[in-house]
Amino acid sequence: MKITRGLLPSLLLASTIVVSSCSAGSTAYQQPPAVDQSSIVIATTAAAASLDFTNAAGAAIPQAMMSNIYEGLVRIDAEGEIQPLLATSWDISDDRTEYIFHLREGVLFSNGDPFNADSAKFSIDRVKTDWTNGLKSGMDVVESTEVIDDHTLKVSLVRPSNQWLWSMGTAIGAMMTEGGVDKLATDPVGTGPYTVTHWAPGRAIGFGARADYWGQKPLNDAATIRYFSDATASTNALQSGDVDVIWAMQAPEQLATLQEYTVEVGTTNGEMLLSMNNQRAPFDDVRVRQAVMFAIDRQAVIDTALEGYGTDTGGVPVPPTDPWYEKSTMYPYDPDRARALLEEAGAEGTRITMSIPSLPYAQAASEILYSQLRDVGFDPVIESTEFPAVWLAQVMGQKDYDMSLIAHVEPRDIPTLFSPNYYLGFDDTETQALLAEADSSANEVELMQQAVDRIMEQAVADNLMNVANIVVMSPEITGIDPNVVSGALELSLIGRKESGVAQ
Repeated sequence: MKITRGLLPSLLLASTIVVSSCSAGSTAYQQPPAVDQSSIVIATTAAAASLDFTNAAGAAIPQAMMSNIYEGLVRIDAEGEIQPLLATSWDISDDRTEYIFHLREGVLFSNGDPFNADSAKFSIDRVKTDWTNGLKSGMDVVESTEVIDDHTLKVSLVRPSNQWLWSMGTAIGAMMTEGGVDKLATDPVGTGPYTVTHWAPGRAIGFGARADYWGQKPLNDAATIRYFSDATASTNALQSGDVDVIWAMQAPEQLATLQEYTVEVGTTNGEMLLSMNNQRAPFDDVRVRQAVMFAIDRQAVIDTALEGYGTDTGGVPVPPTDPWYEKSTMYPYDPDRARALLEEAGAEGTRITMSIPSLPYAQAASEILYSQLRDVGFDPVIESTEFPAVWLAQVMGQKDYDMSLIAHVEPRDIPTLFSPNYYLGFDDTETQALLAEADSSANEVELMQQAVDRIMEQAVADNLMNVANIVVMSPEITGIDPNVVSGALELSLIGRKESGVAQ
């Protein structure tokens, strides 16, 4: 078995919770072409319930859609740097509030509509007016858009923003056409290298390569992302030849049975957050939240739930790949300190319901969390919550929960996670001021670190780990990059060897 470490050899970092999976042999949907040298099949967990990420939360949809169906004016490369894509270049005013984008010519959407400054303006404006996904807040800084000519677009910001252009390489920067947004949930239209050929909600998404794609031809003619709720089922599918790749494997204990396959371990943006509803008792008391932070032995969770494939950040909700990451020593494992804080808050014996999503890693971690919380004086109850539909509606949407656990994989998501309207319920003026100042300042890293320190002092949520992205594949598969930077799973680079040479 070949094991290749990712970009940071000493760090086995965050895994995506909502990665797609694919296979070519399901009877639950229109069966795609059989797996051959021109197609690839990827298995994963946490299925997308829709193809429309403009009005649905979760990372599964943009992971499948971005880079495959949709593209942005810019892209984020493997080092996290901004590179041209549908914009060939851009000019920035001296005060950093005006961007002039020079757009690529000859690009068509999959429905035949031309990509131009009008469609770019439409896409940016639509995030502000029609999106309901919380990610839309990333476009709040945009004051106006203006078409200069067919291939030149001007975007004016209300203030300088360090985050905005980087975010344009993620889902909120997806370029769409006015003629293709009426069926986003089932028939998405983009400028990317594929179209959706079949779609079974919660089961699989099929992709077919476009003959008229403006860029480099994909290394496969077809791809399928197939979703497995059971880790053993995905392993069996790999061994039987029904799938080629397991992406974001959630049962690393099964690696011992996969000696003949290639294993690569990479990095992602994910933070496995043990969330506490800051607006609901007992977690509206900072002392109770701090008690949770001291009560949890994060390394024990990593070792028990994911066979040691994780990095303890000290609870900091920032992946080590972000420039403002710094491991915290604020909350070491200290059950006695946790008990003292609970006593001080008058919260001993408080019953708390843990709404745990029906995801393999969350179910595995919940058992040791239950034990550790009970040990310091909480009265925890585990409530399994179906993911994605129920969890997204109840926990994230209605904020109807005490405590939950899920991995957040959106890149550079601190401003979203800790905004007043998000499901954590953290409404703190000082934090918001620091985040706003960091975004507009040349001193971004130091100010972001101050904001993170404030978040840690307030014990908003405990990042249990950044989990490794474990990828297992057949030896003939090429082009897999296990490191996830922007959140997209780029299918066009995945191919097969033929007589020892990649196609």
